[in-house]
Amino acid sequence: MLVPKCGWVRFRLSRPVPEGVKSYRVTRDRSGRWHVAFAHLPDPVPGSGDGSVVGVDRGVAVSAALSTGELLKVPGLTPGETRRLELLARKLGRARRGSRRRARLKAALARLRARQSDRRKNWVEQTTTTLAREFDVIGVEDLNTRGMTRSAKGTLEHPGRNVAAKAGLNRGILASGWGALVERLEHKAPGRVHRIDPAYTSQRCSACGIRDREARESQARFRCRSCGHAGNADVNAARNIAHETRLIFVCAAAGPAVAARGRPGLPGRTNREPQPVLLS
Repeated sequence: MLVPKCGWVRFRLSRPVPEGVKSYRVTRDRSGRWHVAFAHLPDPVPGSGDGSVVGVDRGVAVSAALSTGELLKVPGLTPGETRRLELLARKLGRARRGSRRRARLKAALARLRARQSDRRKNWVEQTTTTLAREFDVIGVEDLNTRGMTRSAKGTLEHPGRNVAAKAGLNRGILASGWGALVERLEHKAPGRVHRIDPAYTSQRCSACGIRDREARESQARFRCRSCGHAGNADVNAARNIAHETRLIFVCAAAGPAVAARGRPGLPGRTNREPQPVLLS
């Protein structure tokens, strides 16, 4: 490949380059690796064709819970790599600024963090391809990820509260790849991904529909006090998302008269008057 101002450069193809692609971009990541990216718009991933619907609930402890009951987790660093990361961070704090030792430590830390980022990106690609191929319609929560991961430090006049806890939550959200998961789903399954209002999806029972804020006993446990339904809390929320997605298609098929009764896209409550009973 001929790179301007550099000359001919040998590189390794990680996948075949489509025919007719001429534009490319050469970048260098923070770990010192060089990459060549070719500009090409891939074709959408075809769905299953059977009208199947799946709900996806994103979390921190569980990166993605599906309405089918499957729990998905982003692979991170191994325990050994995590200990090495902490050790390097402590050494970096003691290294003198501008020294060669500090530069070597920063490069080693960058390589570990790049490895973690590569695993997260690979998980996102594999998960989104599987979801786009196995389901026709995919429902996800309409979350403002950028707003949810804002810092809580505040200002000197108005300092924030629980700054350390909020920083840990932000790291967990970013490490789970919430934004990348939905973004790649919309790229691979255009028109088949629907964003659902996340209000009360974690408090509503997927079996009877009763909303109870006390039903979630813990982060992972949901138990309905009305019907006795119990299960994983994230799976319960994913099933509520899938149910909301199905209602959107029911309203779309029934016409605007049904959708006008309630909130946009969902049928409203129908009150029926008591009917007289004829006794013989």
